[in-house]
Amino acid sequence: DYAVPSYFDEDLFHLVGERRRPPYRWFLVGPKRSGTCVHIDPLGTAAWNTLLHGQKRWVLFPPQVPKHIAKGKGLTRKNEDDEAVHYFDFILPRIKRRAAASGGTGDYENFACYEFTQNAGETVYIPYGWWHAVLNITHTVGITQNFCSQRNFDIVWTKTRTGRKKMAYKWLCQLDTHHPHLARRARELNAQSNFVMKYEPEEVRKREEEADRRRKAKKEAREAKKELKRKAKLSKSKSSHKRAESVSSSRASSVSDGNSVVATTSVHDRDSPKRLKGSRAISPDTTVN
Repeated sequence: DYAVPSYFDEDLFHLVGERRRPPYRWFLVGPKRSGTCVHIDPLGTAAWNTLLHGQKRWVLFPPQVPKHIAKGKGLTRKNEDDEAVHYFDFILPRIKRRAAASGGTGDYENFACYEFTQNAGETVYIPYGWWHAVLNITHTVGITQNFCSQRNFDIVWTKTRTGRKKMAYKWLCQLDTHHPHLARRARELNAQSNFVMKYEPEEVRKREEEADRRRKAKKEAREAKKELKRKAKLSKSKSSHKRAESVSSSRASSVSDGNSVVATTSVHDRDSPKRLKGSRAISPDTTVN
């Protein structure tokens, strides 16, 4: 039989149904020396982990510890991997030594980490926003579940509205019915950051109108471009026609001028005195001796 521990019985994600909600519950079987490296649970959720068999080693870092400190960035040496066993055996001790040497200054200001061993039958609570890593000291079997309650609603809502947009709107609709005060809180958070929900009906209508306006604008732009091309083509055709007419007119004028010259020359040749071989031309007015 499976039952959620009474401490964690509030799970607001159940309002959207099993099909729509993100993955949240796992049955875990891990061999000795396996585990998970440093991470934060998704969507701002908290989690509980019940161990049925074996032993686990945990380390948790509060939210004020920077990510690069929790992950030991810069402390991994060449050829070292990022497996959980290596993190617990080598990286974590280096992090603690560096924190102690810093005297609580710089990036290690307000540094804290919590290490403990979980035994069979024990349940661990992981608050939202806490970096954590786990190492299986022995072969283990366990159950874990992520959840959203009123305690972490604000952070879960702000992450879900961007990470799961469609689900967030469905969730908001259910909150309106079952938890109106949380629905009001969600809208307050949206207003504070000027966040617009993608699937809210009014926003869908606005997006559709905007998309329709853009389609019309593109269509008008295409038609205007076609009209410009048509006018340019027509103008080019008219210009070519005028040039052809000009060339034709010029050729006709040249031919006409050439015929005039030929005609003039013929008349001149006909009226001029004939020059015969061995004789000279005699003008009608010349007196012959």
